[in-house]
Amino acid sequence: MKSTITDVAKLAGVSIKTVSRVINMEDSVTEETLNRVSQAIKQLNYQPNNAARNLKGTNSYTLGFVYDNPNAYYIIEMQEGILAECHERGYELIIHPCKANQVNIVSEIKAMAKRSQLAGLVISPPLSETPEVLAAIEELDLSYVRIISGCKDSVEPTPCVFIHDREAAYKITEHLIEQGHRDIAFIGGDKGHHSTDERLSGYLAALKDHDIQVNTDFVVDGQYTFDSGATEAKKLLSLEHKPTAIFCCNDEIGAGALFAARLIGFDIPSQLAIAGFEDSPFSRQTWPQLTTAAQPTNLIARKAASLLISHIAAKRSKAKTGHAVTHQHFEPQLLVRESTRAESAQKPVA
Repeated sequence: MKSTITDVAKLAGVSIKTVSRVINMEDSVTEETLNRVSQAIKQLNYQPNNAARNLKGTNSYTLGFVYDNPNAYYIIEMQEGILAECHERGYELIIHPCKANQVNIVSEIKAMAKRSQLAGLVISPPLSETPEVLAAIEELDLSYVRIISGCKDSVEPTPCVFIHDREAAYKITEHLIEQGHRDIAFIGGDKGHHSTDERLSGYLAALKDHDIQVNTDFVVDGQYTFDSGATEAKKLLSLEHKPTAIFCCNDEIGAGALFAARLIGFDIPSQLAIAGFEDSPFSRQTWPQLTTAAQPTNLIARKAASLLISHIAAKRSKAKTGHAVTHQHFEPQLLVRESTRAESAQKPVA
């Protein structure tokens, strides 16, 4: 038979109300009681009935994940990370894809949040960087956590998970410089994504710190897609003065750039080095595999959900008069693979 909250209370030697406080992560529970009840929950494999919890009072135990991102791999990892944390903490998840640039985006998100009676939202770029969307969520008095591009010193008035794109982009560019490259091109991602700006900033900072003049012909706008990478790489490789390395704003762009370069006849990496960003499956499905910045998307998503649930609990707790804004930080790590491993930069074929 399925375990009940009464079974948990009996095994832990506490009241049903105390078990409820532990499940709801209220601050009034002592550490010793928390450990005892948590052990009983684990031993009995107790799963809270979220539908019943939602009906009993004003507190909801459903989170929402709102996103606009064409990268299926990124979205799958985000969903899996958030779901894992929800299952462990007794929450349900509603997934809501949308288009950030559509006219009615604000009313759409507000309607979804009200209809679903959400306790809170996890928001990823570019929605997490859209002032109109954030203002609408504030109007609903709804807890939320933003996943955004930032740096070690980033501070925001709301809970955030910061991805240190600038520092990671700096390290990728510096790696290319250390391989002997000075003619390094950059293919950007979608405009409107702060990650595009941050990764470009890291690239430019590395060039400056190594006394390399920026060639404006080498800095091109793109989109976070394979086709964009292929298109922009063809343009770069048609220049009279060609780059010997290309830093792509994500792995999907990098895979497209590598595909186009090989079709033209460039050997990778002896005639052209290519690096991506994020360590998505795209980086491992190319030949040679792409040097990239390993970004733990699943863990980032899980931490975002954990941060949100803790924020919701603190907001609900009657024992607290206020709650501190908490941030999490992640810096993608340089992962060197064969697409940039050359003894030195060589001139490309004419």
